Amino acid sequence: MKKPIFRGAGVAIITPYTESGINFPELGRIIEDQLKNHTDAIIIAGTTGESATMTVEEHKEAIRFTVEQVKGRVPVIAGTGSNETRIAVEFTQFAGKVGADAALVVTPYYNKCTQNGLVAHYTRIADSADIPLVLYDVPSRTGVSIKAETYAKLARHPRIAAVKEANGDISAILRLRAACGDELVLYSGNDDQIVPILSLGGQGVISVLSNVAPQATHDICQLYFDGKVQESAKLQIEYADLIDALFCEVNPIPVKVAMRKLGWAAGPLRMPLSEMEPANEAKLEQALRAHGLIQ
Repeated sequence: MKKPIFRGAGVAIITPYTESGINFPELGRIIEDQLKNHTDAIIIAGTTGESATMTVEEHKEAIRFTVEQVKGRVPVIAGTGSNETRIAVEFTQFAGKVGADAALVVTPYYNKCTQNGLVAHYTRIADSADIPLVLYDVPSRTGVSIKAETYAKLARHPRIAAVKEANGDISAILRLRAACGDELVLYSGNDDQIVPILSLGGQGVISVLSNVAPQATHDICQLYFDGKVQESAKLQIEYADLIDALFCEVNPIPVKVAMRKLGWAAGPLRMPLSEMEPANEAKLEQALRAHGLIQ
């Protein structure tokens, strides 16, 4: 059995920007607040962190800064994926060099490679890495999904340790578990499926919700692990409205707006992301207020 990189709620953390770069002091404050509220892992430079619009230098410095800020208190997982294999190799090697605990590697986007291409891509990265890989399956963004038989092939590699599964298809996730057993650790990539995926042997979630409700997201997982399944499910259901609001426009638009409303200097969204539509922003405010997060 491969060892989980973390167990519980990992935050897919936002990147607070200024007009000219990353606001590192504010990122440090956000990280400290996450740790104070029992977040179990920090995932930096992922989709929610707007990594697609980071420069190479910003991407690397965000990883380095986060590792140094966390100081080993929880695992740090660095987003290192790319649609160009050699760039993914470069980022993954860098993440290992500066002390990240694992790399989150999304399927190649736009290229839409074959399943054989996915095996070749991930194998090349894993062969070059000295840290574990978390595969990231999110076909709504990338246009390609990892099939169960492909997972089974990839799970044989000693450094391919886990998957963040965000395909939204519970039946496909069941087939993944049947194909791989304990040789691939499973994390939910969708906040509305934490408990269902835990019920299939998942070890936690890589979460957007955790940016604004870190303690509650941790508690959903911890209650489940403590055998309080109904309490865990009840808490997940209680947060359904906020989860819906956080995804009423493309992530990370709503969560960055939410973080501003909570008082964080989250900064601007980078184009081509745009500000929320007024009706959606009102829905988000209502959900934040319902959970006592704003007045």
